[in-house]
Amino acid sequence: MPSLDEFEIIARYFKPLAAKCEGALGLSDDAAALRVGAGRDLIVTADALVEGVHFLPSDPPGLIARKMLRVNLSDLAAKGATPTVYLMTLALGPAVDESWIASFASGLAQDQDEFGVALAGGDTTATPGPTTLSVTAMGEVAQGQALRRNGARAGDGVWVSGNIGDGALGLAAARGESLGVDADAAASLADRYRLPRPRVTLGPRLVGVAHAAMDVSDGLVGDLRHICDASGLGAEIEAARVPLSAAARTVLARAPERLREILTGGDDYEILFTAPASRDGALAVLSTETGIALTRIGTIAAGSGVTVCDAAGGSMDMGQGGYRHFGAPTAR
Repeated sequence: MPSLDEFEIIARYFKPLAAKCEGALGLSDDAAALRVGAGRDLIVTADALVEGVHFLPSDPPGLIARKMLRVNLSDLAAKGATPTVYLMTLALGPAVDESWIASFASGLAQDQDEFGVALAGGDTTATPGPTTLSVTAMGEVAQGQALRRNGARAGDGVWVSGNIGDGALGLAAARGESLGVDADAAASLADRYRLPRPRVTLGPRLVGVAHAAMDVSDGLVGDLRHICDASGLGAEIEAARVPLSAAARTVLARAPERLREILTGGDDYEILFTAPASRDGALAVLSTETGIALTRIGTIAAGSGVTVCDAAGGSMDMGQGGYRHFGAPTAR
């Protein structure tokens, strides 16, 4: 197991390999932006899902397939891109049989119809180890208009779509952990973990409104820290303003110690973005038109790092702020 975390590995070993590709953005973002002419940029992103890390062996294969596709669509949405096609690589473990594959393909067909994308190619192989799935997804955005992590400006509001914490709590529910909620609430949380809701209608409409953006995959605090690091700034957020679902509020009321898990656990796949106060009205209209709640949770400021304030204004300890590979081998 490497002693470096994923970001250190990328910076030390893989970033130099991308030096001659301007569109790779120094491997500092979630996707590449490649010029394809006609005033458009091709946005390319890739993500892998590993059995036992990103999904549970008992998860239905159709839902695994849909999660695999959706986490990549979420990256495209956070860049402001409209998804088009994807490539898929499957390394299937020994427990996979034809019925598993049929259900998996059915799940992909369902989401292809919903999101207007198509499979363009890939590779399928066998492995004696855990099933490992990978997608390279592509989308388009107006030339030079892709939303990036490094565009935040001092004074920007920090905003997030939807609700935070359902992914982390949903993993606990999917594992059968007692959260002190009824069966319907537990099932709702588990569903949010297994089936993300990529904000593909919202993302493109944030172009020209947001200064910086990324999706919340590894934890709200940790992902905001990525925006701050890339932008050379800091941020302060108020824990009480972070939007929670009714189920998450019930869990938190009974177990306040789970707040850090909610703010750092990840797997929410909401869009985290910064925008100036002059865009508050436009964001209110956008929220109404898309039916997606948008909540301002803090402010970008000079400095570095992310400060999370409690109800009394004190600073809360968020640890490393989010999930990091090579530090926790169990499912997220």
